[in-house]
Amino acid sequence: MSMLTRFLMVFPLLVTTMSLLPVGSKHHPYYVSVTEIEYIQPDKELQIAVKIFADDFESALKGMYQTKVDLFHPQDKAGLDKKITGYIQQHLRVKVDEKPMTLQFQGYEIEGEAAWCYFSAPQPAPVKNIEAFNNLLYEYKREQINIMHIRVEGVRKSTRLSFPETAVKFSF
Repeated sequence: MSMLTRFLMVFPLLVTTMSLLPVGSKHHPYYVSVTEIEYIQPDKELQIAVKIFADDFESALKGMYQTKVDLFHPQDKAGLDKKITGYIQQHLRVKVDEKPMTLQFQGYEIEGEAAWCYFSAPQPAPVKNIEAFNNLLYEYKREQINIMHIRVEGVRKSTRLSFPETAVKFSF
């Protein structure tokens, strides 16, 4: 059977399936976050960026705080910043050389369908080990995958955490 014949057989099913999705649907087939942690030697700090699908993040925040959340058009920016900070600090914890870091919220921005949340933490000494606890959105979707990239002095290490995995340790 040729590729064209297979395509013509599957095409009506594809069109029917696509037509059943709501117009402007925010649903997506993957549940993924990306966390990037970088040690900036001259600034003596860790910089953390977390990228999450905005609709999933809104749902997780709504579940945690029992209130409507709109990342795109916030009614109370300061209140939303506190919710974002509280959620991320509860679900993403970082230790450097056995010392817990306090993640300081720097802000967030929307990029397409994703929210980028930015944090920093002072780190005066060189980094030898980074441990992370990451269960972002696990309470929302068991299919959630959390990808982590850590960069220290030009060396990049990465991993993927899938439910129920929450912990990772990197040595530099």
